[in-house]
Amino acid sequence: MSLDRESALNVAQVLTEALPYIQRFTGKTIVVKFGGNAMVDPVLHDSFARDVVLMKLVGMNPVVVHGGGPQIGSLLDKLNIRTEFVDGMRVTDAETMDVVEMVLGGSVNKEIVASINRNGGKAIGVTGKDGQLIRAHKLQVTRKSPELEVPEIIDIGHVGEVDQIDTSVLNVILDSDFIPVIAPIGVGEDGSTYNINADLVAGKLAQVMQAEKLMLLTNVAGLLDGEGNILTGLSTGQVDELIADGTISGGMLPKIGCALDAVKSGVASAHIIDGRVPHAVLLETFTDEGMGTLITNKRAQP
Repeated sequence: MSLDRESALNVAQVLTEALPYIQRFTGKTIVVKFGGNAMVDPVLHDSFARDVVLMKLVGMNPVVVHGGGPQIGSLLDKLNIRTEFVDGMRVTDAETMDVVEMVLGGSVNKEIVASINRNGGKAIGVTGKDGQLIRAHKLQVTRKSPELEVPEIIDIGHVGEVDQIDTSVLNVILDSDFIPVIAPIGVGEDGSTYNINADLVAGKLAQVMQAEKLMLLTNVAGLLDGEGNILTGLSTGQVDELIADGTISGGMLPKIGCALDAVKSGVASAHIIDGRVPHAVLLETFTDEGMGTLITNKRAQP
């Protein structure tokens, strides 16, 4: 079926608008953290897979890092394993860690790989334990208590922080024209397994690989000001000011902190985008308007 003139012009406009971005980002690494609604909504899941496949086909090197909190919680409930959180982090004892590893490294990872492959791409799923991709140590959480003179150290189990990332495993995958899909599970020096926040893993990967972009999919439109307007085109200095004056607070702080650290460490730009919008990754990458909050070391948008 042929297009009418108006539809054909719209298609041509979209393609010509995308061309400079394709030319600019060819050969560049784009680290994308996949999470939120996009992971559990089949339509959004499929559109994300198609976005990543297209990025690879036009010459970019997408690297996908995924979470899986809702899926982990669901399986823990089915197994009648009680779970609790400290400062937003899941307390992960040995039994819970087995479930986390099974869900993240197994079902969720393979589902994303299958979706990318089904949409014409070539993906390989790995965890941070494969080839010791992600070396980690146990995260220590301290909490001030009025009854204690010194902060209390809280043991939250197998929750880790990234020590270092060995990119040789990823380079082999990327050089073979595959898309790596990474579950945020790390390994300690003694072989212990650690559950690591996916945003933090994505940020560290972007830093180590000197990625062109770090993209964090969320369940919000982006960073909002006091009136609910999306803030974008921000410099790192402006973000620091927004944190200082309280505009950025609560649950958005860790995500923004991750993006900020990445940009300050050499990543060209970080993007907080709304994963509830179909093809949000493509819209943020290939259009002038973009989809969410952009943070760079420059005041002008690229």
